[in-house]
Amino acid sequence: MDFHTADPRQVLEGKVTDVYFERTAQVLRACGVDRHVRAEFAVKELAERSWGVCCGIEDVVAMVETLGLRVDVRAVPEGTVFRAGMPVLEIAGRYLEFGRYETAFLGLLCQASGVASRAAAARLAAEGRPVVCFGARRVHPVIAPAMERYAYLGGAEGVAAMLSAEKLGIAPVGTMPHALVLQLGDTVQAARAFDRTIAEDVPRVVLVDTFQDERFEALRVAEALGDRLAGVRLDTPASRRGDFLELLREVRWELDLRGYRHVKLFVSGGLGVREILRLNPVADAYGIGTYLTAAPPADFSMDLVEVEGKPLAKRGKRSGAKSVWRCEACARDVVLALGTAPGSCPCGGRLRELLEAFVQDGRRVRSAEPVETIRARVLEQLASGHFSHEVSPA
Repeated sequence: MDFHTADPRQVLEGKVTDVYFERTAQVLRACGVDRHVRAEFAVKELAERSWGVCCGIEDVVAMVETLGLRVDVRAVPEGTVFRAGMPVLEIAGRYLEFGRYETAFLGLLCQASGVASRAAAARLAAEGRPVVCFGARRVHPVIAPAMERYAYLGGAEGVAAMLSAEKLGIAPVGTMPHALVLQLGDTVQAARAFDRTIAEDVPRVVLVDTFQDERFEALRVAEALGDRLAGVRLDTPASRRGDFLELLREVRWELDLRGYRHVKLFVSGGLGVREILRLNPVADAYGIGTYLTAAPPADFSMDLVEVEGKPLAKRGKRSGAKSVWRCEACARDVVLALGTAPGSCPCGGRLRELLEAFVQDGRRVRSAEPVETIRARVLEQLASGHFSHEVSPA
C-alpha cells in the first residue's frame, strides 16, 4: 500500500527537496563553482509567543551523519528555548555538499519546534496539572510518532498512540472511547467491564458524557467502582456544554458532597491554552490534540551568511558567523559576531554560549541524548519562570 509519503531513503537521496535547489546545483556544476559557505537557521518572527522550543536538531544531525556530509555543524542542544533572530543551527561546508537538503532540514526543524512549543505553552498554562497528547488521530499516521515525540519533549505528560509511546520508552495514556459505552449500552456497564478486563496498573478513568447528564453519570460510576475509580473524563461536545466551567464545578461539587474527593476530573475536546487557563480552577488533567497538531510551524529559514570565509548575506539578514549568549540568571539572549567577547549581563548573571559543536569535518563530536535528558532540559527551562504561556499581541 502507498500512503503517499516519502520513505527515509528518498529523503536521504534528496528527492524531497524544492526543485530550485537541484537546478541551482546543476548551474553551479556547469559553472565549475562550489563555494565554501556558512549557512544559519533562524526565525525572523514567532507566531504566538516571544519564544519557542527548538526541536529537530538531533534529526538534522543524524541526517548529516548518515549521509556522511563533510561539513561542520554548530547548534543549540535539542529542547533549547529560542527567540526570534537567534541562530539555532549553523552548517559550514561546500554548498554542493549540503545545499540540496535545505528543504528536508527545514522540515525537520519547523514542524517539530512548532509542536514542542505549543506543548510547552499548554504545560505552563496547566500550572502543574498533567497534559496528555491526544493528537495522533489529527495527523497522517506515518508521522504520528514524530508528532507525539515532540509533544512529549515539549512538556506533555504522556501520549496516546501505542507506537509513539513504545518509541519513547513510556506507557501509552488513554481512557475509553464513546464506542465502548455505546456498544455496551450503559456507562456503568462499560465502567465495570473496563475494570474487570484491563490490567490493574491502568488507572480507571471513565467517560461520563455519552448518554446522560455528566453529573449523574459521574455519580453512578463513582458508586459502582468506589475507590477503584481514578477519574471521570468529560469530552462534552461544544454544542452541549453551555458554560463548561460551571458544568465541571457542578460535577466536582456533587462528587465531593458524597465522599468522592479522590475522583479526578479529566477534560478533553478542543482545548487550547485559553481553555486550559479558564478550566484550571476545577479540572485536574487535560487531553489535547488539535491544538498540538495544528501548531503553526516555527518559520525557520536557512540563509547563507558567509562565502569563502567572508561575511556575506542577503538583504535583511546579518552576515557573518555568530555566537548566542544566554544569561543563566535572567535568560536574556545576546547575539554577537563569532569571537566577540560578550561582556557581562546587566543583571550581573553569567553568560553562557548556546551554540555547540555537533559535527566537525563530517565527524559527530556530540553524542545523541536520551529522550528523558532532552525533556528534562525543556522542563527545567519552563520551570525557570522566564517564559510565559501568554499568546503574543502580534
